Amino acid sequence: MSILLQTKATLPNREDALSGRDQKIPVPDQHYVHGHTLQEPFPDNMQKALFGLGCFWGAEKMFWQLEGVYNTAVGYSSDYTPNPTYQEVCSGMTAHNEVVLVVFDPAIISYQKLLESFWQSHHPTQGMQQGNDCGTQYRSGIYTYNHEQQNLAEVSRSFYQQALSFAGYPQITTEIISASEFYYAEDYHQQYLAKNPNGYCGLGGTGVSYPE
Repeated sequence: MSILLQTKATLPNREDALSGRDQKIPVPDQHYVHGHTLQEPFPDNMQKALFGLGCFWGAEKMFWQLEGVYNTAVGYSSDYTPNPTYQEVCSGMTAHNEVVLVVFDPAIISYQKLLESFWQSHHPTQGMQQGNDCGTQYRSGIYTYNHEQQNLAEVSRSFYQQALSFAGYPQITTEIISASEFYYAEDYHQQYLAKNPNGYCGLGGTGVSYPE
């Protein structure tokens, strides 16, 4: 195994991480699909959720198609390096994960329903990869904004683990932690599969449904 592969399969220590920058990465003003403002402030009745489930192109498309989702954006979180570039994240030396910020109307879609879509749309037992996508930025993660989200996420993991175990899958490797700062990814990543309908989508689940 090369040094590069060792680095990409293991999170770096904070002191070894890339330094990053103070300047934010420029992003579009509006969501390419929904037309809403891509960055805060969002309407007061909206809530935020943050998920990592592999390559963020396909993951974002899955979420923006759900009724009740007001906005989505792709970016980087669970990290050390401020305002990273995509190339820096892919180096494995920032500790970032590729994530999707989901802004949703809880009167239409619940956080629980977002969790169910999350679990069923990827393979949460693969550690630092999703399918053929390998690296620390492809790990499964739920990043919570309050205690209620944390509790719901942990309970949902237990329920889905039962279903996976019954189907013969190993233990879930999904990290469930408080959300750190969300850094927007570059313009060309935002709503990528709407701009490039035939583009790569690595999203794929286990085929195991979330228990009713």
